[in-house]
Amino acid sequence: MKDITKCPTAKEGCKPHGWPAGNPKYMDTKKAWQIVGGLSKPGKMPGWSIGIPAKECNTGGKLQDKEGSVCNDCYALKGCYVFKVVQDAQYRRLAAIKDPRWVDAMTMLINSKKPDIFRWHDSGDVQDLEHLQKIYAVCRLTPTRMHWMPTKEAWVKKYLRFKPDNLTIRLSSPMVNQGPIKSWPNTSTVVTTKATCPAPSQGGKCLDCRKCWNPKIKNISYGKH
Repeated sequence: MKDITKCPTAKEGCKPHGWPAGNPKYMDTKKAWQIVGGLSKPGKMPGWSIGIPAKECNTGGKLQDKEGSVCNDCYALKGCYVFKVVQDAQYRRLAAIKDPRWVDAMTMLINSKKPDIFRWHDSGDVQDLEHLQKIYAVCRLTPTRMHWMPTKEAWVKKYLRFKPDNLTIRLSSPMVNQGPIKSWPNTSTVVTTKATCPAPSQGGKCLDCRKCWNPKIKNISYGKH
């Protein structure tokens, strides 16, 4: 299998991971913020995230019209997420993924933020293999941070062998009250009873819980919104 840890456009002289060094002299955090389009700060979580449009989810987009699916009542398609200013920001971030400076910029921003956890996509999902490659690169360049990426893109399984150790990827079951996908090491489900996520009993916040980031926790069950 092709080693996806290598940049598809890598040139001679690149670092061993195939991407720029993650701390370039030409960039500061202000410039990095401009390149990426900014990070997002979900009120529920203590850490930072990056949101892209939920409307552009590949698998999730097909599930949004399916009754009983977890995407049919997606939180990222209502509330403040539908405001024009939020939508505009999310589409800027989506377009920015193609920028060759994106890995450097994301690395700089994540390393500059506290605490030491990061969630990929409080809105939206991984778009394609190039996007996944870049996420892997950022995780490798931020080894002191714990990363969590929820996804509904089953094709990602093919590339789990290249996943950095500080990244936990959870495949979300597509239907409410459906059990965990058995073929995946880490999963998440949405249920109407017996949720294991403690947020509802903690004022809707993670507080000191880090279950989603912990690869030893095989499945997380979230209560249906």
